[in-house]
Amino acid sequence: MYTFLEYLGILGLIIVCYKLVKSILLLSYFFLAPLLRLNIDLEKMGKWAVVTGATDGLGKAFALKLASKGVNIVLISRSKTKLVSVASEIEEKYKVVTKIIEADFTQKEDIITAIEKELSGLEIGVLINNVGLSYPHPEYFLETEKAEQLYSDIVQVNVAAMLIMCQIIMPGMVERKKGVVINVSSTAADIPSPLLSVYGASKIFVSKFTRDLGSEYKKRGVIVQCLVPGFVATKMSKIKRATWMAPSPGAYVSSALKTVGIQSHTTGYFPHTLHLNFIKLMESLSPRFAEWIIVRTMLNLRKRALKRYPQ
Repeated sequence: MYTFLEYLGILGLIIVCYKLVKSILLLSYFFLAPLLRLNIDLEKMGKWAVVTGATDGLGKAFALKLASKGVNIVLISRSKTKLVSVASEIEEKYKVVTKIIEADFTQKEDIITAIEKELSGLEIGVLINNVGLSYPHPEYFLETEKAEQLYSDIVQVNVAAMLIMCQIIMPGMVERKKGVVINVSSTAADIPSPLLSVYGASKIFVSKFTRDLGSEYKKRGVIVQCLVPGFVATKMSKIKRATWMAPSPGAYVSSALKTVGIQSHTTGYFPHTLHLNFIKLMESLSPRFAEWIIVRTMLNLRKRALKRYPQ
C-alpha cells in the first residue's frame, strides 16, 4: 500500500507528464500545422480585413501582415493622425487599398451606426478585435487613481467594442458562409491577475464569449478564435526591447496567424504557451505558492512603475 505522500507524488508525476505531453502536442501544432497547410488561407475569406486598435502594437502588426497577403485593410482607431500614417505605410508597401475609421470606443454614445455606415458594402472576411485597455500599472482595486472612469473605460473598450464589431461584421460572414473573427484576450484571463483585477476579468469575458460564439457559428462557416498572448514588446506592456518571451508585435502576429483554423483558444506563440502551462502547473501543485509568486511579481512591477512615474 502506498502512503498518502506517495499518492501525492504519483499524482504530481501524472500532472507533470500530462503537461509535458500537452506541450509537445502544442509544439507540433505550432511548427507542423503550417507546413502541412492545415491553417486557414485568410486571403480567401474576403477582400477586406478590419482591425481595431490598428495604429500601434499588435493591431498595426495584424494590419501589416494581412496587407502583405493582398487583403485590403480597414483601420479603426481613435487617432486620425496615426490612422493616416499607418494607412499610407500599408498602401505604399503592399499596394492594397485601405480605409480609415476614427472611433473612440471609450465613449458611451452609440458608435454602431457610424461604423456600420463606413463598412457598408465591403466584403469583410477577417475581423481582428484587438483594441484593448489596461491599467497604467498594477494597482490595488481600491487604490487605483480615477478608478471609476478607468474601470468603466476598460469594460467599454475590452468588452463592448468587441460585441459591437461582431454585431456589425458577422452577419455578412454568415451570409457568405465564410469568415474569421479573432478576439484578442490575454493570459491574464487564464491565470491569476491580482492588481489587474478588472482588466483580467474583462479578458475572461472575451475568452468565454469567444468560445461560445465559435460553437454557435462553426457550422455556418465562421471561424472564431481567441488569442491569449503573454507579454509582447508594445507601448501597452511598456516593454521596450523584444525578447524570446516578449516578442515584437510582428513576430507574435506571424506566429499567431499560423494557428487560425487549427486552435480556437491559444496563446498564439509557443514560448507564451510554455509560460502559461508552467504557471498552471504551479497552481495545480501549490496554489498558494503560485499566488505568492504572482502577487510578488505584480508588486515589484507596481513599485518600479511608481518609482518611474511618481503620483
